[in-house]
Amino acid sequence: MTTKKRINLALQGGGAHGAFTWGVLDRILEDDDIEIAAITGTSAGALNGAAVKAGLARGTRQDARDNLDWMWDQVAGVGDSHLAQWLTDFIPDTSPWTQMMQMAMPFSLTQTAAQLVSPYYYGPLYRNPLQSVVDKFDFETICSDKGPRLFIGATQLRNGKARIFTRDEISTDAILASACLPTVFQAIEIEDPKTGHKESYWDGGYSANPPLHPLYDPELPRDVVIVNINPMHRNEIPKTPLDIEDRINEISFNAALLRELQVLQAVQRVQPEEGPIGRVLVHMISDDALMRSLSAESKAMPDPGLLRSLKEAGRESADMFLEDHKPALGVESSVNLDALLD
Repeated sequence: MTTKKRINLALQGGGAHGAFTWGVLDRILEDDDIEIAAITGTSAGALNGAAVKAGLARGTRQDARDNLDWMWDQVAGVGDSHLAQWLTDFIPDTSPWTQMMQMAMPFSLTQTAAQLVSPYYYGPLYRNPLQSVVDKFDFETICSDKGPRLFIGATQLRNGKARIFTRDEISTDAILASACLPTVFQAIEIEDPKTGHKESYWDGGYSANPPLHPLYDPELPRDVVIVNINPMHRNEIPKTPLDIEDRINEISFNAALLRELQVLQAVQRVQPEEGPIGRVLVHMISDDALMRSLSAESKAMPDPGLLRSLKEAGRESADMFLEDHKPALGVESSVNLDALLD
């Protein structure tokens, strides 16, 4: 009888590019030898994590896969909302002609729009377009003790610190807070149970993308599998305004992850195999070449064709990871932190 390999998943955020993670999860859920013990997620990673948690907690691996399919079908329909329309007013469609026009322009259309139009300009007409999706989540199951533990990261606007929501703290507002890009969505307000005061939140990617420290619990397995959807490396120096903006976006949303990995690296150099951090084994599933080929613009455009292509790319990357590194799970890290960070 094959012993199950228990892992923790850390799911990065990146808007529509989170469909890559959809594919990764779909492939992992196919493998009966792997058990998901815990999930941390930010932004799109939070949505993916909640979908998997709900599916596994109420049923089977297939339920989790079906739940992911349902959620991303819902996300693909977000473009019909009145708020998302402010983006499509500037980028009307995803046809090859429009894409050629975008590539020819020396500036970012969505960034220009963000400088001209604030989500607060909508006044009482404002509605977060993701709310119609998240409201349909089964929070009774998501907050239950069944299935993997789930941790969702958001950024406190007041002090810039990460807030981690778990168990019965997870709600529609918590997930919307985790995915709250301030140029697109109004800040999410959530009451702090300790103070009774409301705190405002922005996207968790600014402070924890994704949070790793909740996975260092000694009760959880050693293996942390990070699904990274923001390219770590680019060899070319960005020179056009659009390329510069894209790289700023990537660096910003990798900064929190790199900080956590640097802490992990420092502790493991001093205390390898000891304590809750020293025992952690790190793995990563990514496709930097694919993500480098996509602009930051596409993160805000949940085109069904793009989402399906990213899902298939995620499945392929997860398949290669399992083929190459599944034997390492529970034994050793498949990521060389020195090579990644130094």
